[in-house]
Amino acid sequence: MEKSLARPAGDVERVVHTYGNMLFRLCLITLGNASDAEDVIQETMITYLLKKSEFKDAEHEKAWLITVASNKCKDLLRFRARHPMIDLDQIQEFAAGDSDSGILEALMTLPEKFRIVLILYYVEEYRIEDIAKVIGKTTSAVKMRLQKGRKLLEKTYRKEYM
Repeated sequence: MEKSLARPAGDVERVVHTYGNMLFRLCLITLGNASDAEDVIQETMITYLLKKSEFKDAEHEKAWLITVASNKCKDLLRFRARHPMIDLDQIQEFAAGDSDSGILEALMTLPEKFRIVLILYYVEEYRIEDIAKVIGKTTSAVKMRLQKGRKLLEKTYRKEYM
């Protein structure tokens, strides 16, 4: 069942016009990333649009928006901490060097379940036990994925770069 909007769209436009820049600066400083800050602002506006209760005054509304945006920023930071990711731009910078001979390109073609364990093990130098905790699998599953991933990587690399 779809939620009905609690506020008219005009209210959201007014709020974005009045508080949008301030909320964006707050989120940008907290997250350090403009696209993530924009996403959080969008989520905050959706929450505002669906909110049914009324505000006492403009200050109450502003405080509520700041609180919601701050909480959504914290949620995103917690998610990032629990789900570490490798920036693809950084990988491409490494791939630009002549010394890798196409290994990183071949690695990026592997299925994610093999790619992530190979990257964590060889690039980030995680121990097998730590990788198991990160991906929520047993150590034997991680060892199996490393073994299969190495075979797939070798097969892919030999086919494309030899």
